[in-house]
Amino acid sequence: MLGTLTAVWNRVFALLGRVSMYRVVYLALAALAVISLVLSFFDLVGPDPLELVVTLAVLAAVCVGVDAAAQSILRLPWRIESSLITAHILLFVLRPTLDLTALAGIAVAGAAASLSKYVLAWRGRHIFNPAAVGATVLTLLALVWPALGSSAWWVGTPALAAPVIVLGLAVLWRTEKIRVVAVFLVVAVAVAVLRTSAQYNLAGLEIDGLTVFWQVLWSSPFLFLGAFMLSEPLTLPPRRWQQFLVAGIVGVLAGWPIPLGDISLGQERALLIGNLVAFAFAVRTAVRLTLAARATKTPTVQELTFRVQDRLSFVPGQYLELEVPHAHPDARGTRREFSIASAPEDLPLLRVAFKESSTSKPQSSYKKALALVGEGERLAITGVWGDFVLPKRDAAPILMVAAGIGVTPFISQLRHLRATSEDRDIVLVYVASDASELAYRADLETAGIPVIVFTRDEPADLPSTWLWARGVRLDADGLLRIVPDIAARHAYISGPAGLIADLAPALERARSITTDAFSGY
Repeated sequence: MLGTLTAVWNRVFALLGRVSMYRVVYLALAALAVISLVLSFFDLVGPDPLELVVTLAVLAAVCVGVDAAAQSILRLPWRIESSLITAHILLFVLRPTLDLTALAGIAVAGAAASLSKYVLAWRGRHIFNPAAVGATVLTLLALVWPALGSSAWWVGTPALAAPVIVLGLAVLWRTEKIRVVAVFLVVAVAVAVLRTSAQYNLAGLEIDGLTVFWQVLWSSPFLFLGAFMLSEPLTLPPRRWQQFLVAGIVGVLAGWPIPLGDISLGQERALLIGNLVAFAFAVRTAVRLTLAARATKTPTVQELTFRVQDRLSFVPGQYLELEVPHAHPDARGTRREFSIASAPEDLPLLRVAFKESSTSKPQSSYKKALALVGEGERLAITGVWGDFVLPKRDAAPILMVAAGIGVTPFISQLRHLRATSEDRDIVLVYVASDASELAYRADLETAGIPVIVFTRDEPADLPSTWLWARGVRLDADGLLRIVPDIAARHAYISGPAGLIADLAPALERARSITTDAFSGY
């Protein structure tokens, strides 16, 4: 059963991977807006159809306008999807209206949300969720001028629960934050149930705990807050345990709002506090890079070497997000994730690698733009993330499985181990189309670890520690055959989602499984 679920997970991930994370979020929110509009004709949601349309139009116009002006002044690439995402989130957080004064308040919230990306920022990266900032600003202004309105979170209604779950799962699948948001939901719902039950008890009333649970789950904004706001990668810390901690903090504060005078630490304020905790874990910055060199590693793999201009820290096995601004980007946008191929000890030089598009597949706009970047030109890293890292204290043996360009995080780890003179029992299974596509062969030979190679043709001059898996098919049975002690090893696999799904029955026998699926550029 677990193998089947893993296979489904990876197939869906591969499908969603063809569209940029930002576009998946925007399309999900746009679909939710359309669903809400339909439901409004039947009085199944709070706002009426005209209120929804007018409010969204105001928010979209303000957010797009403010972002366009700010990005023009700061000479940043215009990202209309980011503006529309902010507008759509605010649509569900604020109270849609036709009242001119309240619409002015909504416009102020939209402007504050967009401006926060540039004003409440640290070295090019915003600290807070923009929509949460906009809603909080409106709440504070309403203390002086109540007619401006305030946040309403009308999205928390039973009629929208199912659409939010389905569309939210698509977003969380793409951002790989299902477990993080699950922690938030469990904590928020549990705390809210305790709070509601306590309030009934204090009032001398009795209520069934199960009834409270379902009311909280289906009628609260927790589902929307978790899927579309807490999951924003830019305002989460880089490591998973840190993300779980932030999710728990936000869950407690959202589930049991703390009154502070005339306001409370409600949904959006709870998220802002979580954003601050995340920022404390990793002071986010846009790290500037200068392209120092290009190198051909195999007939289809290119390596880029950058010189880092700012302070950068990472753990071997993590990945970075590299932005390449260009005109007319396709559905996947101007940012891509690359596993880091160099070790921290190699800084200020930083290396990444990518596979060039085949002639049978159309080349993405990103890859075309990346090919035009010349030596000496500057780009920027917009973040470093990932938990594809080796255990620190566990000396248990390691199994690495790499497919093609998926070898890059292992190169970073092996270079780090060599630089720190750390000895680990490691076996690498390396899959490539043919012998000429074995990237970073020199680094692997220097590492001196056993390598089992799966290629159509036999590589020449194999070191004594290398083995060509002649006649062995790399599936679950084949992996168990060539790595008979897999149950004693921590398994790490980096490659296409399909390969991970095929090997899942064998990998489940390992002491642990850590995956690094990718879907190409």
